[in-house]
Amino acid sequence: MSGNKRGLTYGEAGVDIDAGNRMVDLIRPLVRATARAGADAEIGGFGGLFDLARAGFKDPILVAATDGVGTKVKIAIETGRHDTIGIDLVAMSVNDLVVQGAEPLFFLDYFACSKLDPAVGASIVAGIAEGCRLAGCALVGGETAEMPGLYQAGDYDLAGFAVGAAERGSVLPRADVAAGDVVIGLASSGIHANGFSLVRRVVDLSGLKWADPAPFAPERPLGEALLVPTRLYVKSCLAAIRQTRAVKALAHITGGGFPDNIPRALPPSLGVDIDLSQVTVPAVFKWLSEMGGIPVHEMLRTFNCGIGMVLIVEPDKVEAVLAILRQHGDSATQIGKVVPAQPDARVTYEGVLDLSL
Repeated sequence: MSGNKRGLTYGEAGVDIDAGNRMVDLIRPLVRATARAGADAEIGGFGGLFDLARAGFKDPILVAATDGVGTKVKIAIETGRHDTIGIDLVAMSVNDLVVQGAEPLFFLDYFACSKLDPAVGASIVAGIAEGCRLAGCALVGGETAEMPGLYQAGDYDLAGFAVGAAERGSVLPRADVAAGDVVIGLASSGIHANGFSLVRRVVDLSGLKWADPAPFAPERPLGEALLVPTRLYVKSCLAAIRQTRAVKALAHITGGGFPDNIPRALPPSLGVDIDLSQVTVPAVFKWLSEMGGIPVHEMLRTFNCGIGMVLIVEPDKVEAVLAILRQHGDSATQIGKVVPAQPDARVTYEGVLDLSL
């Protein structure tokens, strides 16, 4: 203690315990709003509890997923818009759960920053709670970490962890996926939450600022237009799976696009043929392609290009599946079929992807 009679505090080292407690008080009602059968969504304990029996499961298989939102957080930070990035965080994990036929049950988040601003943290958690509400899962806990010296001032990062369940025997993909099955595509809300390192590079090349009108949506600032959150496909896909019994497999179209994600839902002997003329490409992708000089094959492997989820469906029940998906608010289109795998490609294309502005 020589030379320092009073001694150091944790606050002087850059970590504010009181700010963390203030944030907990701010988010408590947001978390409670995500309660569902099986979880009361109370925070403050050392772990979150979930009762599978209360949720109605008889013989469940648990399915877990984890993800982040990548460098999309940089746009949220630089624009000061933190209210939707939490929706992305939830969507990226729960959309992976429904691919296996699982109902999302609960979610936990990890929020790391240099110095905690309780208002910013509460705004982020508000988005996480909204994502959980849209997915029908409970926010049962999380972790907030102040790490001065590891993160730059104002920076933060997010990770999410989701657990779902499916009754034994109903886990997807099914073993009977076959040539002739139909590929249905569900429209994305935009870029979702991957490829943003390339997006930010294109914005740098354009010379635009986040507050400038978006060239592809001039009624909105560029930053706001790029922060449109990832669409959640949970409720529509679960309804189609359960009500038709005709959905054999799904693929969440994230980083890797069509060529890397669709084969993950298929046996090695099969591939898909996609009719690109049936894909409605949002204007943001057209602008990225033109401004960045990004070729079609790179667009298809980096971005969703307008299709955020793919379903593989029995051919005689396509209309029934489409009807349910549309009833739940999704724009659903038949975009291809399952075919024998080609020697050099599991995903082949016909038609032209319309990237013209």
